[in-house]
Amino acid sequence: MATFFEIAILKMQALGFFSFLLPFMLTSAITYGILRKSQLFGEPEKNVTVNAIISLVFSLFVWAAPVILGINIETPLATFFVQGLSVFLVGMIAMMLVGMVFQPDLPKNLSEKLKGPALAGGLAAIGLIAGIIIMITSGLGGIFFPRGIQIPSDILISVGVIILLGGTVALIVLATGKNGK
Repeated sequence: MATFFEIAILKMQALGFFSFLLPFMLTSAITYGILRKSQLFGEPEKNVTVNAIISLVFSLFVWAAPVILGINIETPLATFFVQGLSVFLVGMIAMMLVGMVFQPDLPKNLSEKLKGPALAGGLAAIGLIAGIIIMITSGLGGIFFPRGIQIPSDILISVGVIILLGGTVALIVLATGKNGK
């Protein structure tokens, strides 16, 4: 017997809640935040209406395209968010474990050893690589590139892990320097 929540979720799915409304709201909120933070149209307090209208119109353009083109993004988008959340949680747990093992003032020591843009660039590269891997394995790659890449997902995951490990080793080598100190 179907529960109340199953029935409610299936009704919301039939109404396009997951394929249009939630992605539309998320894109609109992110766009509004970016417009507010960048102060593109002046002080955010004075341009609330302008930022809101631009973010709503932008989001409508972005999420009307799959509906008009007849592309179903519901399953790949849900898979993308679940995989992204899983990677984020694993990363958070790994950072907590690393924090428990190393010395008490780890952030201060890391900031002293990793001066300059090396840390930010390395973290950005790792995040970008992880995002691309998640996008391709979730099925969103087939939506953005309809012909698709005919490489099996297990090979892509293996290549991603190798690149991630290589980047980690490179960061460790850069952090310790040539002397190994």
